[in-house]
Amino acid sequence: MRKLLFFWLSCVVLLAGCAGLPGSEPLRVTLAGVESLPGQGMEVRMAVKLRAQNPNDAPVNLDGVAPTLDLRGSELARGVSDVRGTVPRFGETVLVVPVTVSAFAVARQVIGLASGDNSKLDFVARGRLSDGSFGGARFESKGSFDLPAGFPGTAAPRP
Repeated sequence: MRKLLFFWLSCVVLLAGCAGLPGSEPLRVTLAGVESLPGQGMEVRMAVKLRAQNPNDAPVNLDGVAPTLDLRGSELARGVSDVRGTVPRFGETVLVVPVTVSAFAVARQVIGLASGDNSKLDFVARGRLSDGSFGGARFESKGSFDLPAGFPGTAAPRP
């Protein structure tokens, strides 16, 4: 009985000690760029650049990434990569991930652009960064950009 009581008391003390440790901040992941890649058949391929920033005092190891890009509220592209690396303490790194855009997603976006005033396009980059263990981190980065005046589907310039 004493051993069981000692075991449970040890567990409680260990949990209390872990709760007192300072937590780490999540990685900050933002969309840094998109470049064209050769496609196949009815799909478009792009290289998505994600900037991962580590606001913590310890380096973070990465072992894979799976991003999804949404444009104007619908999925445009998705991809996976077994990229490995380390985000240094209080540092950043750029991850390049190939993604695929289906012809149907392109058609949906073109039809949507042609059917209304779309001078501003909203996008969301979301996904998961793996650290090689059971953990990992989910990320989401939102933004928007303006289309140039005169672009099909944008409002006509005002005099």
